[in-house]
Amino acid sequence: MELAFIPSPSRGVLHLGPVPLRGYAFCIIIGVFVAVWLGNKRWVARGGRPGTVADIAVWAVPFGLIGGRLYHVITDYQLYFSEGRDWVDAFKIWEGGLGIWGAIAFGAVGAWIGARRRGVPMPAYADAVAPGIALAQAIGRWGNWFNQELYGKATDLPWAVEITSTADGRVPGTYHPTFLYESLWCIGVALLVIWADRRFKLGHGRAFALYVAAYCAGRFWIEYVRVDDAHHILGLRLNNWTALFVFLLAVLYIVLSARKRPGREAVVEPGAETAAGDSGSAADKDVKGTKDAEDAEGAEDGAEKTDASGATEAPEDTSGADEADAADAAKDAEGVTNGADSAKKG
Repeated sequence: MELAFIPSPSRGVLHLGPVPLRGYAFCIIIGVFVAVWLGNKRWVARGGRPGTVADIAVWAVPFGLIGGRLYHVITDYQLYFSEGRDWVDAFKIWEGGLGIWGAIAFGAVGAWIGARRRGVPMPAYADAVAPGIALAQAIGRWGNWFNQELYGKATDLPWAVEITSTADGRVPGTYHPTFLYESLWCIGVALLVIWADRRFKLGHGRAFALYVAAYCAGRFWIEYVRVDDAHHILGLRLNNWTALFVFLLAVLYIVLSARKRPGREAVVEPGAETAAGDSGSAADKDVKGTKDAEDAEGAEDGAEKTDASGATEAPEDTSGADEADAADAAKDAEGVTNGADSAKKG
């Protein structure tokens, strides 16, 4: 008898009237918001404009969902196109089934289109959003818990997940919670990329490549624990081979990129610094204009006070000056008259 385990929800969907609210979809949506939020913070810290990450995500997310679904349907085609199956179920993405390999590949195509339209370098954008993608995966994996899918081998460990569903051949019991293992691993990958990026100033796509390599390393061993049906090649699950191949490509890219283009990009979004400078200049002008207006107002007040004072004293000064001028004129006239009289007598 199990002493402890992680219970699975009795159902993965709640109905709000006619509207179904699916736990799987909520996990995907929350993951996308976290990825965009963290990516935006990292992008702005690198010198980019706020909002650029979200604008490019408008292209990347739909492409990623389509690519993830295509990869899942192609690699597990028997679930949709074998005898007794309904091929229409291949379009029911809300029921689960997204392949991360297809999601990243197609999402990168969408991001490239968005980055090209915004005029930003794709490698720099990928470096900014890499940790956020890892966190989005960590959150999205809980969608498998809601659907009671992708669990591992049977176990009686205290953190085993209880499966109660019997759909698609499931056997009720307690199993390794591979969704939890991968979720925790992705959180570790996000922290690793953030630390390495700060420590080594990764650029030109190397932070994204580190995320890919680290995720593949964890996905390789997690695949050994899973017991869901999968195609095998030379004794290994298909996802094992995919993880190994992508891991080698990521490591090779890190090595070659570091040799060819060391350091990181000095400018990640042309015009971002100019826009910030213009905003600062406008603010300085506003402050200067306000100060000039205050000075002008003060000068005007002083002039008014001076004029008022002068107007009060002016009549007294003018009267005194007029009396003095009149006395001098009278003396001069008297002197002229006396001089004339003396001349006549002489």
